[in-house]
Amino acid sequence: MSEIAHIAATLFKRAHHAQRFVVGIAGPPGSGKSTLSTALRDVLPEGTAAVVSMDGFHFDDSVLEQRGLRARKGAPETFDFAGFEVLLRRLRTAEPDVAIPVFDRSIELSRAGAAIVGPDIKFILVEGNYLLLDEDPWRRLGSLFDFTIFVDVPREELERRLVQRWRDHGRTDADARNWIDTNDIPNIERVLAARRGADLTI
Repeated sequence: MSEIAHIAATLFKRAHHAQRFVVGIAGPPGSGKSTLSTALRDVLPEGTAAVVSMDGFHFDDSVLEQRGLRARKGAPETFDFAGFEVLLRRLRTAEPDVAIPVFDRSIELSRAGAAIVGPDIKFILVEGNYLLLDEDPWRRLGSLFDFTIFVDVPREELERRLVQRWRDHGRTDADARNWIDTNDIPNIERVLAARRGADLTI
């Protein structure tokens, strides 16, 4: 059995007869949270799982400029935590047809109401850097997850993936390296230095 299939089987077993089972998938930038979430959705029974990304709650660049945070985009304080928390509470109670925002990295914007989570979705796979961050207000999220996963990847591999990510989005190597050094690496260090334990680390 593959690792993905094994994790999916674990989730399926843990969920029992629950109407809604919320899984938090955390890890530093570049760790593969989105890839893991999509892979899990695809191996769980068809039509029973949805992926919800914390990235949909990025503050717009104009808001970050006003707050002097543009250079720190992606840090915990550059997200609409309150909006994200409310969404997770709505999803947890299986409220019907919950609209979720989706972050479009190609245009660096969140698209409001870009997807709908219907009442028949059992598994909510939430992915984001700070789901296990042991800082206020982020630690309040702990009670909203039925199961948590932390994706642990060596630092060198994270940097390699991030360089490739920013190249793919049109940045020069020098610009990508500068952004990683001044933005991504501080975020990586924050995720690793202040995180709560997960039910499963991979």
